[in-house]
Amino acid sequence: MTTTDRYGVMGYPVSHSRSPVIHRLFALQTHQELQYELLQVTPDKLSVAVRQFQRTGGKGLNITVPHKTEVTKLCDQLSERARTAGAANTLSFRDGEILGDNTDGIGLLRDLAVNLDVTLEGANILILGAGGATRGIVGPLLEMQPVSLRIANRTLDKAQILADHFSRSGPVSACRFNAVPVTEKYDLINNA
Repeated sequence: MTTTDRYGVMGYPVSHSRSPVIHRLFALQTHQELQYELLQVTPDKLSVAVRQFQRTGGKGLNITVPHKTEVTKLCDQLSERARTAGAANTLSFRDGEILGDNTDGIGLLRDLAVNLDVTLEGANILILGAGGATRGIVGPLLEMQPVSLRIANRTLDKAQILADHFSRSGPVSACRFNAVPVTEKYDLINNA
């Protein structure tokens, strides 16, 4: 008898996610039985929803907007990547524990380096947005030794908090969207 493993993506909103289609195709290609759900969860219900999914036999979750930072508080263990980012985008449940990881950065780097043959060493990088995805990509991007990395956001405070968080790892600055220097040349602009 084959059992169906349950997974899902949790966010608010979440209806835009293409994850169910991607995971259905993955399951077909790898001959796995899995169910992948869209789980729209408001921020005030996050803890209850994650624990209920775990309690009812769920194997793991992808986490998206706006929960990537908050969900780290629910984790019994965080990977080094999630700890560095201060955000988790994947949860797995093992032996009653919640394990959090962040694959945003490694996924982006792999795509840039392998699929697009982009060199980031010595690059000027601009990231648009200062949410959970940005938290996950700044550390790995800085490891590639760019000349500069600027985080632009609607609100300066949120961008500055991230710039301060990662400033020991490399040359990070922050500004508002409307204050991005137009005379600056960027080798990579990432809409996060």
